[in-house]
Amino acid sequence: MIPNVIKETIDLGDGRTITIETGKLAKQADGAVVVQMGNAMLLATVVSARSASPGIDFLPLTLDYREKFAAAGRFPGGFFKREARPSDGEVLTMRLVDRVLRPLFPKDYHAETQVMIQLMSHDDEVMPDALAGLAASAALSISDLPFETLISEVRVARIDGQFIINPSKAQLEQSDIDMMIGASMDSIAMVEGEMKEISELEMIEAIKFAHEAIKVQIAAQERLQAAVGKKEVRTYEEERNDDTVLAKVKELAYDKYFAIASEGSAKHERSEKFAAVKEEVKALFTEEELIENGDLISKYLSKVNKEAVRNVILDNGTRLDGRKTNEIRPIWCEVDYLPSTHGSALFTRGETQALATVTLGTSREANIIDRPTEQGEEKFYLHYNFPPFSTGEAKPLRGTSRREVGHGNLAQRALKNMIPDENPYTVRVVSEVLESNGSSSMATVCAGTLALMDAGIQMKKPVSGIAMGLISDDETGRWAVLSDILGDEDHLGDMDFKVTGTADGITACQMDIKIKGLKYEIMEKALEQARDGRLHILGKLVEVLDAPRPEVKRHSPKIIKVTIPGAFIGALIGPGGKVIQELQKATGTTIVINEVDEQGEVEILGTSPEGIQAVLNKIDSIIFKPTVGESYTVKVIKLLDFGAVVEYIDAPGNEVLLHVSELDWARTENVTDVVNMGDVFDVKYIGIDPKTRKEKVSRKALMPKPEGYKERPPREDRPRDDRNDRGGFRDNRGGGRDNRGNGRDDRNSRDRGPREERRNDTPRNENNGGDTNQES
Repeated sequence: MIPNVIKETIDLGDGRTITIETGKLAKQADGAVVVQMGNAMLLATVVSARSASPGIDFLPLTLDYREKFAAAGRFPGGFFKREARPSDGEVLTMRLVDRVLRPLFPKDYHAETQVMIQLMSHDDEVMPDALAGLAASAALSISDLPFETLISEVRVARIDGQFIINPSKAQLEQSDIDMMIGASMDSIAMVEGEMKEISELEMIEAIKFAHEAIKVQIAAQERLQAAVGKKEVRTYEEERNDDTVLAKVKELAYDKYFAIASEGSAKHERSEKFAAVKEEVKALFTEEELIENGDLISKYLSKVNKEAVRNVILDNGTRLDGRKTNEIRPIWCEVDYLPSTHGSALFTRGETQALATVTLGTSREANIIDRPTEQGEEKFYLHYNFPPFSTGEAKPLRGTSRREVGHGNLAQRALKNMIPDENPYTVRVVSEVLESNGSSSMATVCAGTLALMDAGIQMKKPVSGIAMGLISDDETGRWAVLSDILGDEDHLGDMDFKVTGTADGITACQMDIKIKGLKYEIMEKALEQARDGRLHILGKLVEVLDAPRPEVKRHSPKIIKVTIPGAFIGALIGPGGKVIQELQKATGTTIVINEVDEQGEVEILGTSPEGIQAVLNKIDSIIFKPTVGESYTVKVIKLLDFGAVVEYIDAPGNEVLLHVSELDWARTENVTDVVNMGDVFDVKYIGIDPKTRKEKVSRKALMPKPEGYKERPPREDRPRDDRNDRGGFRDNRGGGRDNRGNGRDDRNSRDRGPREERRNDTPRNENNGGDTNQES
């Protein structure tokens, strides 16, 4: 049967279009669409169980995004030639979509739900992560799942002051803004991105521009939904509620929760008091009531607790730990805490603590990126670890979580543009969160800044970060923006807004909105208050270390970069890597060679200045090329009958023959009459001898010519049989020549003429001193 394909088109206004198609693929899913832009195609599907599993009181939503290597015409790397665990890039895309979709399901919908997005065809000019949110929402739009409102996501960039929606990768490299915005028709839901020190006003302008584009994409989804025929929303078992039980719980618990929240206490003390209230209230119910409504009582206790805490903030202007809404917790910092690392810093803000370390390396330690949509490497990267003990919990470790990937990426984006382009090192920052009660990712940014400066990385400017929150009441219209939020305030609040930046502008942000209809007035207030907060924190950082250390630590590796002609790369590596391996072993260094534009970029990493200098000397000797007419100091390393082999002092390993005729203006009978082993003197580089095609140097050329000196005729003009002029060199080997006479006579039987005639017709190689191998 020919499928009934329904398609909608979105015009981006600059000649590019996005199409949404359904009815051809994955028809057994509850909803399935193909989103295409250029040659990039994403398949999004959604499936949800018909009923919730017993005992589940949350939404078990799985959002998965995968890029198929076949989509780009490539094979997966590694030993197993198939896609396996998701890459960090895929995980980050999952988080972008999940954070927008998850709050839009009904709070009492607990059925197992899975949204899958797959890149089926790749286009180098299209960044598919910007289409993932649109694809997921479109799949939901044609399903029967309960879903509050349609959404979409776009990427916004700015090039030369002009905003662009969903730019290509090449355009993004020219942009000073890279932001992903997710929104519904009337509300911003998510913002994440990096910037090059833009102002708060510029950030608001970018969000507004993106929101207008999102509205167009949502309108297209509505048209698609209408063309397919809007399905009746499936029925599901709603959560049981009892207003009588709620009223009783509120009467018994609200005032107690309000009083505790007003005290201004520490996390563990407050948690213990809240837990005690919970037990006291439960004790006031009969055993029969607890059996019948125990789950409701627990749920309502949490609800009343949340309401009481929010009202303390709105009514009193104070928070759980006693601070005012714009007040930052006490901060203390320390650098160089770990003696053996290349750089380290400890940052503590209230009950949140991060320990950051810096490790320096060569380009060999760069983070390799190998995805269907992106290949390359990162010379600056940051890893974030969040162990369970940081929140006082005992949990099994299950590898790196999506949260750890996301928080690490945010901190990396906050710092990376402050690393200078001329930085020669590959830099790895690792943040170990040791305590957590509010925004460990922003603590990571602060600790990372100090650790980088402690390591001697010449950061352009220090960076700080802060997490902002929001408490709002739709009924009364009251709202309060909170600076430096606690974990509890994040949980019960309406917004989590993280902002990082220098004294001159914003470098990264991440915002999740949990309510509908966030006003731009509130967002502007949050950004203004965030700026004051992060500048306060920045001041605390520079009190500890106001500038990067001028040099890396004594035990840290030093890196030197040199460029050599491409023709010498092989000589430096040696056969089978012998030269470079022996050099590394002898000098205690790490040497990396990269070929770029037919040049060799050599990185030398080591802790010993002497070892690094030894490598540089070796490189100089390998690429050494003397200049005609220049003088060089040499050392005699070998004596021959017809001259001396000398080595350039400034280029060890580079040898050249100093012929006996170039030793002195006077006739030299024996080489040792003029020079001996180990003698050091200067010679003049003559160039390449046109007859022998070998390098020629002269000692006598630097000596004054004796008065009345008479040039002797060139040796080739004298009779070839006058071998005595060669300093007796032939005489020393005469026996060898005589012993081989029979063999030579046999060769004369060939039709090539007598040997003496051939010998006289061929110019002799003077630099070889009449070597028999040259004559034969």
